[in-house]
Amino acid sequence: IIGTDGARISMGELPGGLITKPTLVWKLNAATGGAHDIQTSYQTRGLTWRADYNLTLNKDDTGGSINAWVSLLNISGSSYQNAKLKLVAGDVQMIKPAPNRVGRMEMMMDAPPAYGAGAAGFEEESFFEYHLYTLPRRTDIKSNGTQQITLFPPVSDFEVRKELLYRGSGMDRGGWGGEPATNRGYGARGNKDVEVFIEFKNKKDNGLGMPMPAGKIRIFKTNPNDGALEFIGEDLIDHTPRNETIRLKTGDSFDVIGERTQVDFKLDKGRKVMEETWSIEIRNQKDMAQEVIIQEPMYRWRTWEITKSSTPFTKLDSRLVRWTVDVEPESSAKVTYTVKYTW
Repeated sequence: IIGTDGARISMGELPGGLITKPTLVWKLNAATGGAHDIQTSYQTRGLTWRADYNLTLNKDDTGGSINAWVSLLNISGSSYQNAKLKLVAGDVQMIKPAPNRVGRMEMMMDAPPAYGAGAAGFEEESFFEYHLYTLPRRTDIKSNGTQQITLFPPVSDFEVRKELLYRGSGMDRGGWGGEPATNRGYGARGNKDVEVFIEFKNKKDNGLGMPMPAGKIRIFKTNPNDGALEFIGEDLIDHTPRNETIRLKTGDSFDVIGERTQVDFKLDKGRKVMEETWSIEIRNQKDMAQEVIIQEPMYRWRTWEITKSSTPFTKLDSRLVRWTVDVEPESSAKVTYTVKYTW
């Protein structure tokens, strides 16, 4: 032991059983002598991974290409040389001492015979209620290091859809407490932001159709002026099985905005009737037409009916109504509707 002043302290032999560094000691009893093959496994902390994706849109925002890789982090305190790597994707329940959070993914390594090194990416298979990703070659997992490995080969030219969505009330679905919300000003303060979403189907007939572990998707688009790949947003996805739809928010539109105005409000507590009229205007300052979806929650009470609407609408569920409007370049479009609540 060397002190801060340079003094050295040395000891003789260590007492029996005392070890100077963390060590795992196995003691085995066998019924017969000789050589025996054994298989052991144990859990260690500090091995984590996440999935990362890059999605590049085409010129018209109608198609895309995606790259996927795995980012490994090893803070377990040990390196693993020539390891066979398996990743389990899914919500695996593990009991941990508080206040640690339960991890969503775990990493396992063992040492069967080596695989060939020619395959690219991981080999995926269903395993119990999860998905297992096996790297078909050996790899070294360095201590306190991060490395990236291709998850699956790049996929190009699959169909995507861009959506502009205006939720002017600032509420996704609304309240519905124990009584109707009869305050005139409830929900009157909204926002002007028109959100931008990218959506695609994770299906084989769309060029995809593979289980996609939870992770971050970064979205890019090529700038036609100089060919540079520009970052336009990012979002997180949960574990997504094949044949499901992935929906990503990239941000808010700069040139398309909305405005929501309360035109009228009537309340008759004696008859238990309430009527409210809204005017929603979408303004498009782009040099091309834009399709915008207007989504409104019926947030005052569970029994409602739209009695008037300037534009046809779609009832999504017991709380949500949606209109689709086409807005010409440097122009605006307006939707006006009246909803009646009874209780």
